[in-house]
Amino acid sequence: MDYDLGESAAALRARLRHILADLLPEGWAGPFKSDPAVQKVTRNVCERLGAERLLTISWPQEYGGAAASEWEQAVLREEMWAHFEPRGAQYMGLSWVGPTIMHFGTPEQKAQHLPPIASGQVIWAQGFSEPESGSDLGSLSLAATPDGDGWCLNGQKIWTSYANIADWYFVAARTSRAEGVKTDGISIFIIPMSRTGVTVRPIDSMMGEQHLNEVFFDDVRVERAELLGKLNRGWDVIKYVLGHERIGIPRYARDERVLSALAEVDDVSQGACGVAFARALVHARTARLLNYRAVSERERGTLTDLHASTARIASILLDQEVAELALDTVGAAALAPDPRAGVLGLIEDVFRYSRSATIASGTIEVQRMIVARARMAQVSS
Repeated sequence: MDYDLGESAAALRARLRHILADLLPEGWAGPFKSDPAVQKVTRNVCERLGAERLLTISWPQEYGGAAASEWEQAVLREEMWAHFEPRGAQYMGLSWVGPTIMHFGTPEQKAQHLPPIASGQVIWAQGFSEPESGSDLGSLSLAATPDGDGWCLNGQKIWTSYANIADWYFVAARTSRAEGVKTDGISIFIIPMSRTGVTVRPIDSMMGEQHLNEVFFDDVRVERAELLGKLNRGWDVIKYVLGHERIGIPRYARDERVLSALAEVDDVSQGACGVAFARALVHARTARLLNYRAVSERERGTLTDLHASTARIASILLDQEVAELALDTVGAAALAPDPRAGVLGLIEDVFRYSRSATIASGTIEVQRMIVARARMAQVSS
C-alpha cells in the first residue's frame, strides 16, 4: 500500500502546517477548555481556514467550499487531528452536520446553515443519546407532540458534547409511536440552543470541560421549517450522520504524531517496550489503510457500514493502545504536563481523552455488532 497521496496532497499539508504554525500557541493541547484565550485560538483557526476556503475544502463552491476531492478533505482532517484539533467544537458541524444538511436539507435550510459553517462562525451540538437510550438510538423517547403547524418538545438528552457553547442543536425526537420497527417514527430537528425551554447542565468527567452535558426540553416549540428530512424518517438521517462520523475523526493521525515523538525516547526500542512500539506502529498504518479504504469508497458512493465501522474500530483501539504506550514510556513525568516538551509534555491529556474512544459516537460493542451482522449477511447471501 502506497500511503503517498501525491504532490497536491503534500502541498496542502504544507499549507495547513504553515497556517497552524502561525496561529497555534506553544504547547497547544487542544480546544476543550472554556478559557477565553483557548476559544479565541479555535475561532481564529476556523475563520482563517474559512477565509481561504479550506475549512470545508471538499464542499461545493456555492456553499463556501473549494470543490476539492474527498482525499484533500481527508488531508485536512488528518492535519487537524495531528495538531490536537484546533477547529475545536466546530469539527462536528464541519464533518457531519454540514454534509447532512447538504444532503437532506431544503434550499432554505442550506442557505441558512451552510455558509456560517463554512466560514467558521458557528458551533453545533448533536442530540442523540438519552438516559435510557444510549447505544440503542432506536429506543429514544424525547417527545415531539404536534402543536399547530409545528411540534412541542419535552424530554431530555444526555452526553451532549459542547452543548454549553453551541449555537445550534441537531436533535432526534420521537414524532410517532406507531407499532412496528422501533426506528420508525423518529424525526430530526435543527433548532437554536437559545430557544425558550432549552436548559443545559454540564456533567463533570475525567475528560475535562465542555465534553459532556445534559440538555432538557420543557415545552420547546419547533417550527415545520426546522424539520430536517422527512417526518418520521429520521433514521435515514441518523444512518447518514453515523457513516460520516465513523471516518470523520482520524485519530490515527494524532497517534502517529505521538509515536514519532516516542521514537526519540532512548528506551523505546528496548525489550518489551520496543515490541509494543513496533506493534503500535503497525496498527497505526493498518488504521490509516482501513480509513483510506473507507474514504475511497465514499468518494465512489459505495461506502458500507461494514467498512466504516471496521475503520472506526481500528482507529479507536489504536488511540487507547498508543496512549497507554506513551504513558508507560514517559512514566511519572506525564503527571506533570509540560507544554515546553512538545507532544511528550501532553501525554496525560492524550491518555485521559483516549478513555472515551471506545464509547463516544457509538460504543465499540455496537461497531462490532454492525461488522458481525454485515459479515453474516455476506455469508448468507
